[in-house]
Amino acid sequence: MSRRHAAAASLALFDGAALATVAPRYVAGVDEAGRGPLAGPVAVAAVVFCPDRPRLNGLDDSKQLTAARRDQLFDRIQDRALAFHVVMVEVGEIDALNIYQATMLGMRRAVEGVAHVAQFARIDGNVVPKGLPCPAQALVGGDGLDRAIMAASILAKVSRDRFMLGLHAQHPEYGFDQHKGYGTPAHLAALRSHGPCPQHRRSFAPVRACFEDGVVLAG
Repeated sequence: MSRRHAAAASLALFDGAALATVAPRYVAGVDEAGRGPLAGPVAVAAVVFCPDRPRLNGLDDSKQLTAARRDQLFDRIQDRALAFHVVMVEVGEIDALNIYQATMLGMRRAVEGVAHVAQFARIDGNVVPKGLPCPAQALVGGDGLDRAIMAASILAKVSRDRFMLGLHAQHPEYGFDQHKGYGTPAHLAALRSHGPCPQHRRSFAPVRACFEDGVVLAG
């Protein structure tokens, strides 16, 4: 079974009252970027397109696009969207809640940011966050299937990458401009040499190990 058909088969993953008798017109696509890195926030975006407006060409899963193409689409999505909202869940909340709960919190905040127009939310993944302001559906592989989710994945990815470029300017010793906080060999080596900075996630094992080994926190 292809990825597209397998993802389509996952449409049964929705909360109890998710599907109305009449298909909603204004659907928020929701996706995140940055669950796996050792540093920086997790970014979550929600995007609502108006079905009466022309379709935006070139959308895809952000991971399938070049950085230059994502940057081009970033502005076009914001211009074309009926509503959009990007949330950064900071490192302190990630460490306090764990990355899964922090991502769920970010998704709820992102949907709340477009709740004035969204009648329904479609979440990339297999879980519908609790407490959303509208009915919702989880869609596995949604960032390759649903145009609003594709757009959300691009907004989240570009927003987070730009944050990490700003962080690189403050802490160039870690190479955040190259790996965006992911646990690459170069990042791990820098972490061992310089210790964690305030934007490193202390709840993640490689960072926690630095504290257990007595490595000094970088300024």
